[in-house]
Amino acid sequence: MELMQIQHLSKVYGQGENQVRAVDDISFTVEKGEFLAIIGPSGSGKSTLLHILGGVDRPTSGKVFVDGQDVYAQNEDQLAIFRRRQVGLIYQFYNLIPVLNVVENMTLPVLMDGRQVNQERLEELLDVLLDVLGLRGREKHLPNQLSGGQQQRVSIGRALMNAPAVVLADEPTGNLDSKNSQEIVELLKMSNKKYGQTLVIITHDENIALQAHRVIAIEDGRITRDERIREVLE
Repeated sequence: MELMQIQHLSKVYGQGENQVRAVDDISFTVEKGEFLAIIGPSGSGKSTLLHILGGVDRPTSGKVFVDGQDVYAQNEDQLAIFRRRQVGLIYQFYNLIPVLNVVENMTLPVLMDGRQVNQERLEELLDVLLDVLGLRGREKHLPNQLSGGQQQRVSIGRALMNAPAVVLADEPTGNLDSKNSQEIVELLKMSNKKYGQTLVIITHDENIALQAHRVIAIEDGRITRDERIREVLE
């Protein structure tokens, strides 16, 4: 079952001689529950593509559908709600609020949406983040009291808090050592499998990409390879 449809997507910056086609007529679909890795060199357009998929950066042309919804047919207020409820965004630099502790950072998207925190889901995520990944006893710690790997785990917990349809991660292990990197990937894979969430990761790491169901390679804003490694139901 298709969760995402990307149709003839393009993103152009500048004009005339200074024009840059960051994304150039890209089309593909993503299955529900799929773990998709998008790889490519710096400047290939992969991060721009991810931001468009997440409703962060409007395309110059083309369409993005998530669960049948035309993302960019929405106004800015509707887009903000879409980002909070349908998309979990994870960045390389964590983007945690410095004055909020672990639990407060994780629940922030729910509170910003004017909704009550699902305590059962919070406890479940905390069990994973705190027990399995070694954050027990740090629930009230501020970001500057955590290591980089711990901060990234909190940012993942925040992204999963709203039970989004799709999780989009932009180089989520870029600032981490190999041990922490693999633990972060395992956490994302667990979420993908346990919750059936669709996962799209931007990475330059071939070892991470090879753990996905499918790999798309991008260069100069175009898809150069689209290869299925394993089936989604495995």
